[in-house]
Amino acid sequence: MTRKISACIFDMDGVLVHTEMHHFFAWKRLAKTLGFTIDEEFNEKLKGVSRTVCIDLILEHGGIQKTQHEKNKLAEQKNKWFLESVSSINENDVLPGVIDFLQDLRKNSYKMAVGSASKNAPLLLEKMGITSFFDAIIDGNKIQNAKPHPEVFLRAAQELAIDPFECVVFEDAQSGVEAAKTAGMFCVGVGDPVVLFKADVCIQNFVDMNLLKLHQLLDIA
Repeated sequence: MTRKISACIFDMDGVLVHTEMHHFFAWKRLAKTLGFTIDEEFNEKLKGVSRTVCIDLILEHGGIQKTQHEKNKLAEQKNKWFLESVSSINENDVLPGVIDFLQDLRKNSYKMAVGSASKNAPLLLEKMGITSFFDAIIDGNKIQNAKPHPEVFLRAAQELAIDPFECVVFEDAQSGVEAAKTAGMFCVGVGDPVVLFKADVCIQNFVDMNLLKLHQLLDIA
């Protein structure tokens, strides 16, 4: 039996907008200053998790230890490079099909939220002109626990006043999929089903995505 769905929660990076490469280049630049390199395979570990966790993963990868103060400085530097890289992002950078899908959900009175580890989420949503679609924006500034902990999605459901069981999460990262499932939510993976194998179903993108297709996905699962 198809579960009742009342709300959709979206990760941001890689789901609403392609900022992953901006993140990757900034992390790669940071690693280079520390004397080593990271590749795209390693970068998969950095998707969907907090900046603090990313710093720890990178330092562990390079076999380097830093004080908390030094880690904070590294995180600030990475974020500075990232913001420089995305300074020109605008409405044209919203991924294909996303706005049509958001409009379809809004027209049918579905609640919507963003659940992202990024502390830059409000800024980027504003630059893309899509903030008004969302009834709640839960970002890295509002949570204590990074994905795969379910806090970000449970907090979103709480602010929407919707039972987690009635929420669908759209995620492109393994950690985010795990967080959604732990929260008791239906999860649509956006991207490679081999990578996102824990998702209930997967889509490649939001092109031709609509409410009817969403319910078809729920039936398939």
